[in-house]
Amino acid sequence: MNDAKRDNNSVPTLIGVLNTNGETPKRIYVNTSNSNSLITEDSSSGSDNGPVNAKRDANQIPVAMVASSAGDGAPVALYVDSSNRLLIDSN
Repeated sequence: MNDAKRDNNSVPTLIGVLNTNGETPKRIYVNTSNSNSLITEDSSSGSDNGPVNAKRDANQIPVAMVASSAGDGAPVALYVDSSNRLLIDSN
């Protein structure tokens, strides 16, 4: 399952959408052996699979949405790959 986990105070963990379809919620992982740093995939290639509105997991937790750096700052979903790595472009 890729539903967000919750802590003891019912606060959900961060989820994004799978980069290959822009639909499937995916957990975003951290490396617990390296100061809980985000596990990322740095790539300058990709595609825009949407979504326009935040997708939700089976428990109705919305995926993380951020403002686009292009144009009007439209909301876009954070993309995650099949290995639960947050996709970034450091260029």
